[in-house]
Amino acid sequence: MAQTFDICIRGAGIVGTTLALLMARERLKVALLPAPGPKPAASADVRAYAMNAASRQLLESLRSWPDAAHATPVKSMQVQGDQGGAVRFDAAAQGVEALAWIVDVPALEARLREAVRYQPQVEMVDAPVSAALTVVCEGRTSSTRDEFGVNFQVTPYGQHAIATRLHCEHPHGQTARQWFSPEGILAFLPLGDAGGNSVAVVWSVPQEQVAPLVALSPEEFAQKLQLASQDTLGTLELTAPRAAWPLQIALADRWCGPLAENGRNPRSWVLAGDAAHNVHPLAGQGLNLGLADAQALAAALHGRDYWRRVSDLRLLRRYERERKAALAPMGWATDGLQQLFSRPEAPLQALRNWGMKGFEWSGPLKNFVARQAMGIH
Repeated sequence: MAQTFDICIRGAGIVGTTLALLMARERLKVALLPAPGPKPAASADVRAYAMNAASRQLLESLRSWPDAAHATPVKSMQVQGDQGGAVRFDAAAQGVEALAWIVDVPALEARLREAVRYQPQVEMVDAPVSAALTVVCEGRTSSTRDEFGVNFQVTPYGQHAIATRLHCEHPHGQTARQWFSPEGILAFLPLGDAGGNSVAVVWSVPQEQVAPLVALSPEEFAQKLQLASQDTLGTLELTAPRAAWPLQIALADRWCGPLAENGRNPRSWVLAGDAAHNVHPLAGQGLNLGLADAQALAAALHGRDYWRRVSDLRLLRRYERERKAALAPMGWATDGLQQLFSRPEAPLQALRNWGMKGFEWSGPLKNFVARQAMGIH
């Protein structure tokens, strides 16, 4: 007898797998299909995500939060402008354990895979299956989104992110550091305890600089990073390969729609995560937004009337409106900062650094922004 599924999730990354576990908790039968295309080898995966308190709480509820060795609490954050502007955030001042946690992607993916193995309501499949609801979590290059005729409105930034890992002469003190300049946006994300010397790096640079930077020897590239980071952590040494990808802001015009009418059993589709939206990584919110999508979609289906199917378009459109409204301020903020700091004109340099200094002393506004980023509302 053929297996029947309530939901087919296309894309078994972090967002898709988290959603599968949430749906299984609702006693829905879920098919989980890996996205097409090659996957990076775990040994070469240098990605690390800054995850907020809301994301941590969600993953802990699914018993999928990585152990302490792979989830470093950020106790403070320092943001430097290019003319003396600076903003600092402190977990103790906010009355929280950490501003965020820097999480190793391979470790998190392994915990999610382990949770799926012990969840009988989730079945891994190797081809799309028929289900009342198809959820597209395939990422920014989703082929299923194109198949469903969705217009994905992309605005390239003309920048690439370069990621790697470093060993630093001085300990990071569990402080995340970021430097803004017209030459790029550099972030050092701490790994390990307060005495640790390892950081994950994300460097957003103009597109024309990517090939020359990636072609440098590890020693030469480390010297470039040391200069861009103002020698804050001393001598730097690369400990991992470099990975690069283009940056963009993007938004799908439609996040849901009918898939087919089958008598009294209509089928629908819906988008979540990077398949629905992309933002600049300067605020470290991309994965947090995707996990918030998963949580909001699960909540919409959980709260439905008993007679509504999971494919009900009223529920899905309510989820779409909620998430677009929540996403808009973050998209505007990250896009505005990127545009402001990519301009070399002297008046703009003075304006943005004046703005950073004013924000540092803004009191309630600064606290509000910090708590929004932490996922505390």
